[in-house]
Amino acid sequence: MTEKILLIGAGRWGVNHLRTWKTLGVELYVVDASDKILAKCQEMGVPRERLGKNHRDFLSRVDAVDVVTPADMHHSICCEAIEQGKDLFVEKPLTLTTSQSMDLVRRAAEKKRILQVGHIFRYEPPTQHVKKMIESREIGDVRWLRGNFSGFKRPRNDSGVTFADAIHFADLFNYLLGRLPVAVNARLLDALGRGMDDNSWLWLDYGNVFASIEVGYFTPLKTREVVVIGSQKSLIVDYTLQQDKVKVYSSHHRKEKDDWIAVEGDVHTVEFDPEEPLLIELRAFLSSIRTRTPPLADGQCGADAVKVIEAALESSRKGASVRIG
Repeated sequence: MTEKILLIGAGRWGVNHLRTWKTLGVELYVVDASDKILAKCQEMGVPRERLGKNHRDFLSRVDAVDVVTPADMHHSICCEAIEQGKDLFVEKPLTLTTSQSMDLVRRAAEKKRILQVGHIFRYEPPTQHVKKMIESREIGDVRWLRGNFSGFKRPRNDSGVTFADAIHFADLFNYLLGRLPVAVNARLLDALGRGMDDNSWLWLDYGNVFASIEVGYFTPLKTREVVVIGSQKSLIVDYTLQQDKVKVYSSHHRKEKDDWIAVEGDVHTVEFDPEEPLLIELRAFLSSIRTRTPPLADGQCGADAVKVIEAALESSRKGASVRIG
């Protein structure tokens, strides 16, 4: 069976969804408000009769909906799609409030619909490798994590950089550790004076593990790096690389009598077959549609990530740590 997918939004990131869906061989319908973008979609092979400006024109004709619109539109579009019995892929953030996110989780569960959120880093092979190393305790006890998601680029207009980018690693750290932080502290900066944060620093307290995240639109180099410090080994994951994305450092500290010794261990890289993360992610969505298996990045994880970011925004406003209930 060839699934019929409605892509809502084919702009900067949506066009990558379009290209990937075509690779996966689905019957694709596309909605966008821009005539220029729709013309580009037609050039890319989408038949004119499957292009439009109103998603309601196509909802009854498709099996699932892929929402790649500004985040403030997610809740209303998803409610309509769920009400009509459609499975959903929604780019992150799921919504801009925890209450709206949980509303979608509830609605999808009541209608028995698949709800997958675009937390793409969960699907990357390096992430799966790191997750197994943590769970097997190959690196010993996890002591802390650090993430940097920065680069020089145009700011988004639907949210600040914390919701746009920090949420990636907030979800990733939740996934790697298997839980939410108990408290969040954050400092947000509006350097451009847009009324939205464009650089931010988050500190997440997972109880016995500490994590930090830095995001921003200003650094000249594109950085997508995660560091995991363990008691026996440490890991550096560079998601920008095509090869050698994970480096494992066996250096650790060992106590001898009254002194701590720094033991210099070996370093090795972990190889992965190159494959586009978005292709892995959307292929997994198709698998969930066919098997009715909950996705790895389900609606609840999307809501949990929103909860962390909401706490970060509140912490920055108050100038104090915010606990997550």
